[in-house]
Amino acid sequence: MLMSATSRRAGRTGAGHIAAPPDTAKAAVLQTVVADLAAETDSLVTILARLATADWDTPTPAEGWTIRDQVTHLAFFDDATLLAVNDPAAFAAQRAELLALGARFPDVVAARCRHLAGEQCLAWFSRSRAALLAAYRGVDPDTRLPWYGPDMGPASSAAGRLMETWAHAQDVADTTGERREPTKGLRHVADLGVRTFAFCFRLRGRPVPAVPVRVELDAPGGEHWTWGAAAAEDRVTGTALDFCLVVTQRRNLADTSLQVTGPAAAEWMTIAQAFAGAPTDGRPPGLFAPQPTGGRP
Repeated sequence: MLMSATSRRAGRTGAGHIAAPPDTAKAAVLQTVVADLAAETDSLVTILARLATADWDTPTPAEGWTIRDQVTHLAFFDDATLLAVNDPAAFAAQRAELLALGARFPDVVAARCRHLAGEQCLAWFSRSRAALLAAYRGVDPDTRLPWYGPDMGPASSAAGRLMETWAHAQDVADTTGERREPTKGLRHVADLGVRTFAFCFRLRGRPVPAVPVRVELDAPGGEHWTWGAAAAEDRVTGTALDFCLVVTQRRNLADTSLQVTGPAAAEWMTIAQAFAGAPTDGRPPGLFAPQPTGGRP
């Protein structure tokens, strides 16, 4: 068998074995997601830095959670992700302790952190996120990282942190009245929303529909994002912003301009959940007005 030039340049690992060359495409994807995560982080920190001391105690649309709870949630699970990167065995031990608390363990974590002042929460989040971004930039893109669900690659892990950051930042923005411009980073959130299609049904013990669902989204910058078979009869169409708001359960479908066609698509949009954990019902209808087509929350 002929050896490619790339393979000839690869280093030997001993006993005549040749190490596989690095997957540059996978590495590039990881760095793109990390750059978008850094931008999303900066957007949230800008909002948080303007808060007065009392603002941290303001209730958010997430029932029972204040702005403080939103931020400590992100900081805590950034630290957990960093542990998964650096010490998978220690992460597994911590995961077992948390899961032993039951399905609502994030609420327990939030309660444990409510003694922190707002400036402490912001400092914690900033420090933890900076460490996590640095770890993502240096990790082997082929590494498998443990998590609370299946193991995942670093790019998927970073996309998950971006989705969480964007969703919790939306809660903060809805609370403070901030209006955020949708960015191309929403592609990662939308992609997670699509890829968790079967997960949403299984999480609730429902059969996964056998029919394909087409998703067509108008995205920031005039782009058009699509998933699924072009000929599929079941469809979800609209703005990327509305789709991301629904799959992260920050808006009820009725409070968006999404167009949903077909029973499988309709059922999916009522249970969509792009994040791991226990099944949740999302926000009630009528809590928010539909977004303009241009799309700013």
